[in-house]
Amino acid sequence: MADNKDYEKRRQVDRRSGKERREFEEEARYLLDELRLGDTWRMFRIIGEFVEGFENMSTCEGGVTIFGSARLSQRSKWYRQARELGGKLAKLGIPVLTGGGPGIMEAANRGAFENGGLSVGLNIELPEEQNPNPYLSRFISFRYFFVRKVMLVKYSCAFVIFPGGFGTMDELFEALTLMQTKKIANFPVVVFGKKHWQGLMGWMDKHVVSRGLVKEDDFKYITITDDVDEAVEIISKASCVESIRERLE
Repeated sequence: MADNKDYEKRRQVDRRSGKERREFEEEARYLLDELRLGDTWRMFRIIGEFVEGFENMSTCEGGVTIFGSARLSQRSKWYRQARELGGKLAKLGIPVLTGGGPGIMEAANRGAFENGGLSVGLNIELPEEQNPNPYLSRFISFRYFFVRKVMLVKYSCAFVIFPGGFGTMDELFEALTLMQTKKIANFPVVVFGKKHWQGLMGWMDKHVVSRGLVKEDDFKYITITDDVDEAVEIISKASCVESIRERLE
């Protein structure tokens, strides 16, 4: 049906007089030029976000990015653990990076901020505006998700994943994909909440690993824990964290 409509449009253009056809083609050309102009300015906005991100994050090398739900309150045990983790990382001189919002992000930033550490929030502009939490020593806002993701990966030596929604799981699987495909160096991925994640991990083992869709070896960098001290120990042994701490000393 669509092909018939396209054919009829072409016939209508062909039946026009020479002047009408020239006017039609001129109008179409301007529309294409406008589209290309819009794409060009979008490209500059993207480059601008990369430049701003690189300049602002240049002193955040060797950080740890902490992900988790924005919907968890201070009463949540995961909020308390994220706050404790942020504080212990700060005491080791490790920058704490989050999405800069509420919930787990606020908790991790709060722990770092309260202990004199570098607490960084990389916010994303959303239709429902996400306000930055009050525990940030550095805040950067991004329009494009993919630019923000580059910053979170480039300046991290480890990822910590607390329970969350689609965004949290997206970051978890993207990190695993980048390591699996050798696009980034391998680094620790610490997942908090054994009981919470056991269903997903069981499904992965039963339906994905067992069928050869991914290798069991691809999961060797994941540690699932409920222990903040275990997470700190794993992170502190990451090669990039050790090298940066040696340079600082």
